[in-house]
Amino acid sequence: MNYVWIGVALSFSAAALAATDISTLTDAERHALAAKTEVWTPVPPVVTAVKGQAPSDAIQLLDQNLSQWTSVNTGAEAQWTMKDGVLTVKPGTGDIRSKESFCDIQLHLEWRVGKDRMDKEGQLRNNSGIFLQEMYEIQILDSYQNKTYPNGQAGAVYKQTIPLVNATRPTGEWQEYDIIYKAPRFDGEKRLSPGYVTVLHNGVLLQNHTEIAGTTEWIGAPQVKAHGCLPLKLQDHGDSVSFRNIWVRKLDS
Repeated sequence: MNYVWIGVALSFSAAALAATDISTLTDAERHALAAKTEVWTPVPPVVTAVKGQAPSDAIQLLDQNLSQWTSVNTGAEAQWTMKDGVLTVKPGTGDIRSKESFCDIQLHLEWRVGKDRMDKEGQLRNNSGIFLQEMYEIQILDSYQNKTYPNGQAGAVYKQTIPLVNATRPTGEWQEYDIIYKAPRFDGEKRLSPGYVTVLHNGVLLQNHTEIAGTTEWIGAPQVKAHGCLPLKLQDHGDSVSFRNIWVRKLDS
């Protein structure tokens, strides 16, 4: 679509409209004038969106096995536990990554922490993370009545941006993330634009088109590393965090 042309056409229409007394026009003339700002192409594709199910154009990343995930450490099949559609970290086996790579996406995932770490505080109470393009972590943590540094609580762009609110449900309940991610752009080693992320936690906005400074480091400042499309990564932080209903939609750039 030629958006520049449409913008010019709209500006001319606005100028013409400003000089026109619409009340003096006939009904046919008003409809003709209104038609000047109607855009009929492209027609958006139809996507079926049934409540409680992934959209029809989504890529399901969890089925009844771990066929779409590999071990980051070995490159072999992921060693986490999969039962009845629920994926659970097997502590000590390492992070896992999706076989498919992604750039701009809409991501949905549901996660749950157990009550086995209630004696712990802060970052030790059931910790994991979802890494966009393996580099940019949205923190997963039991942040229900659990004090920690705010740029490390659930929904934070880890060590970078504090969530707007804490929307964590009680420990043991399923949590939902809906993430809209625009990947950074590079020309060779030069970054042309940073990445941006919007995060909703249990339907509540936590990150509003937040700029991602670079890699989400535990120690030190963010780093800018040139890259293309890359897999998603789930973190083994030594806790038995569970996941279900992970799906992703690729978004046009």
